[in-house]
Amino acid sequence: MLTSRRVSIRMVRDILRLHFDLHLSFRQIGESLGLHHTTVAQIVRRFLASGQPWPRPETVRDSEIERWVYPTRRGRPRRAVEPDWAAIHTELQQPGVTLPLLWLEYRAAHPEGSGYTQFCAHYREYVKHLTVTLRQTYTPGDRCVVDDAGDTLTIYENGRPVLGYLFVAPWGYSHYPFIEVHRDLSTLSWIPGPVHALEFFGGVPRLIVPDNPKAGVLQPHRYEPRLHPAYQEGAAHDGCAIVPARVRKPRDKAKGEAAVLIVERGVLAALRPVPLTSFAPAQSVVAALRDRLNARPFKKVPGSRQERFAADEQATLRPLPDRPYEYGDWRTATVQSDCHIQVDRAFYSVPVQWVGHRIDVRLTASTVECFADHCCIASHPRLRQPGAVHTMPDQLPPAHRAYLAGWDPDQVRTEAAAIGPQTRALIEAIIAHGGVPESIQRRCQGILRCAARYGPALLEQAAAQALAARTYSVAPVEAYCAAARQPTARPTPPNHANIRGAAYFQHKEETVHVNALD
Repeated sequence: MLTSRRVSIRMVRDILRLHFDLHLSFRQIGESLGLHHTTVAQIVRRFLASGQPWPRPETVRDSEIERWVYPTRRGRPRRAVEPDWAAIHTELQQPGVTLPLLWLEYRAAHPEGSGYTQFCAHYREYVKHLTVTLRQTYTPGDRCVVDDAGDTLTIYENGRPVLGYLFVAPWGYSHYPFIEVHRDLSTLSWIPGPVHALEFFGGVPRLIVPDNPKAGVLQPHRYEPRLHPAYQEGAAHDGCAIVPARVRKPRDKAKGEAAVLIVERGVLAALRPVPLTSFAPAQSVVAALRDRLNARPFKKVPGSRQERFAADEQATLRPLPDRPYEYGDWRTATVQSDCHIQVDRAFYSVPVQWVGHRIDVRLTASTVECFADHCCIASHPRLRQPGAVHTMPDQLPPAHRAYLAGWDPDQVRTEAAAIGPQTRALIEAIIAHGGVPESIQRRCQGILRCAARYGPALLEQAAAQALAARTYSVAPVEAYCAAARQPTARPTPPNHANIRGAAYFQHKEETVHVNALD
């Protein structure tokens, strides 16, 4: 009776070589290889039963020797009909389809087929050959993975429980993570996370590999994901690139998944008995646990995460920009006819040439920047009061700027002196006459406008007449200029046969008088 003990193919080769080449006995071979002599004898008998000659070439494969020595283990065709494992694997992707259901269908078609246990074992063996993974190699300073821990912590703010989310950013090479607490998963909370991480690390990686958070990735795509404008702008400001992981492909960010697991065990689990009353103490406690985690020694390699980062990775980072990136929220607005846009119920001026156009607006905590044609056309301090207005006069039309500039008597005197002395004297008389500044300004503007309409000469004559008559209003000056511009010579009457003239009417009158005497 043959034993069921399995001997490795390497030992099988040694047994056959010692038996056929050196002609050693079964006992001698067993003592040399640490096997029982009956096991050696069974191996030799099985090989002889296969009918294969000896010696065999060195290029013979282990699978062939195994088929000769163990024909009952592998190589012998199964009596049961082999299922179509590819079709079964495809069917399992359908909703509600399970292995027991597929096995029942298989046994209904092949009653002599494999049992359920063997069916499942063979399917698992088939699946092993489908999943082939690529071992990722990380170089110092190349990429940083960012993710959010799946579990949350509870913070009692003003006695009310509020959820806190842990932002985790480990390095691919040193496993050195940055951890902080976020109030929520909105864009306003997510975008500053990578900024704070890079400030903590003191440098910038070549790549940032996030998951696909809705706050940072507007439209996930395997080849061309669409990022949030603020997220993309922050990466351009820091001088790195953002390459999101593929959707439902956690192996693309395996370092992030491993770091999240470590953080959940080393930070969240340690925070269970710690009462957190607000976000500020929570940040301090998380920072202390983060530093303790980074200083903890590795179990299988020397050093710690912090030591490995400082020794191998920190020197390879790109320098941080001079000023940190400030999160900005992007909007669009239409420039109204008054050269202003409305953002968050406040109004900001825009150059007059962009009236009627739709422009991009970037809002930060302190500024409002307006962009058109990829250029910044206006920048204002951000207003928080509804209805507030911030206007830059140089962006308005000249007439609007002059009106906003207010009443300037010296400027008016200068313009009047350029026309002539009489006009200058009339303007001086109007100013001296007194009145409300707005009324004086409009009266002087009406007088000076006559120079452009009727000419400086006629305005000088009209100003002299107004000074003589002591009238300091606009209407007499305009009337004199209009009348002086009309021709004064009377037109020559026409002379032809149909015109009777004065002599005719004089003769007619004498005739009527004579007839009356008769």
